[in-house]
Amino acid sequence: MLYSQTPAAEKRRLFRERLASGEIMRFPGAFNPLSARLIEQKHFDGVYISGAVIAADLGLPDVGLTTLSEVAGRGAQIARMTELPAIIDADTGFGEPMNVARTIQQLEDAGLAGAHIEDQINPKRCGHLDGKAVVDLKTAINRIRAAADARRDPNFLVMARTDVRAVEGLQSSLDRAKALVDAGADAIFPEAMRDLEEFAAMREAVDVPILANMTEFGKSELFSVDQLRDVGVNIVIWPVSLLRIAMGSAGRALDTLTEDGHLRSKLDEMQHRADLYELLDYERYNQFDTSIYNFEIRR
Repeated sequence: MLYSQTPAAEKRRLFRERLASGEIMRFPGAFNPLSARLIEQKHFDGVYISGAVIAADLGLPDVGLTTLSEVAGRGAQIARMTELPAIIDADTGFGEPMNVARTIQQLEDAGLAGAHIEDQINPKRCGHLDGKAVVDLKTAINRIRAAADARRDPNFLVMARTDVRAVEGLQSSLDRAKALVDAGADAIFPEAMRDLEEFAAMREAVDVPILANMTEFGKSELFSVDQLRDVGVNIVIWPVSLLRIAMGSAGRALDTLTEDGHLRSKLDEMQHRADLYELLDYERYNQFDTSIYNFEIRR
């Protein structure tokens, strides 16, 4: 009932244990707290919170317009609704290295299990858009050092995302990933890899966990979990997939409502009221409320 029963520090510890095992972990993207509950109910390994989704939820493009308070607030709302670890997109850290340090501590306080900081210039672009630009290596290293030094829980995962592949090519991406690991990154998020061989090359280049971003309509092929496992990927995310599916379904439902004047033909596509109540744990709330209502003071 209400929020997660697992303390944030324990989520982080268990997450680190599973990462250390070398098994691949599946993190679908939650677009709100309820979808995070559904991800848990369907037995996934964790929840991903995309900066693009947070921006879209506010009706904004993913070009660095969201603020730390908006991201941390949404992250806290999602993380507290699930027993799963949640990792969040912290964009470029919302400023200079001191801002990055504050970002990490605020996300830690929000109950997240980890965050990734990227090496794009600010304002940033979606990782699968053209026209990106990256900061120099020194600036990228300073961001990751600030993040690693700022955390208070050593199990909070500091992940470095690099967008160099799309700007300077694969070898530059491998070289930068190595430097970011040396700077303190616990994991690497190589954005916009073109094929499995590139993921395999990244796996050979670094000895920390690596993440694969399986976002639709982007520059990477949509590889299966098994394919990614075979080349040594440790975490796979589908950052915007659930939002895209939900919005696509909502758009088609509105078209049907316009054309037919009712939604009777869409009932089998809807989450049933009973399923929603089960996901929300209505029964436990009802029991709790009844126990208060029926309370008697004995003399």
